[in-house]
Amino acid sequence: MYRSLLTPLLLLSMTLSASAQSTATTRPASTAQPSKDEAAIRQLMAAQVDAWNKGNLDAFMKGYWNNDSLIFIGKSGPSYGYHQALANYKKNYNGPDQMGKLFFDLLKVKRLSGDYYFVIGKWFLKRKVGDIGGIYTLLFHKINGQWRIVVDHTS
Repeated sequence: MYRSLLTPLLLLSMTLSASAQSTATTRPASTAQPSKDEAAIRQLMAAQVDAWNKGNLDAFMKGYWNNDSLIFIGKSGPSYGYHQALANYKKNYNGPDQMGKLFFDLLKVKRLSGDYYFVIGKWFLKRKVGDIGGIYTLLFHKINGQWRIVVDHTS
């Protein structure tokens, strides 16, 4: 079932290794316009923030691959499948006080191939019950013409 993700995960591993060897700590300044695919990924992530901030986890999850092979890696380790990821979000963010207001800071959006992108970013939740945040890495795959998150590692 997970064999189809082995090649992109290998590419992701090589990208992470190359990124770890870099000493740059800030985003490079760029005046280039993002590609159509990168713009679509950025738009998808902006829609996720909007859905989250409206308290709509079902709409937030539209950015993920609706498949049993979706991989989500969080503080408890890996979990598999779209429905499990949605259930975990609904369990851990079960109301406005828990959800708060979401902010993403995209640090790197890197094309790996015509069908894969790798994203590194920071997330932050401004909440009444206490602010939290961390780092995420996402592997996007173009499936049936639509970009979807197939691997999410959030810490």
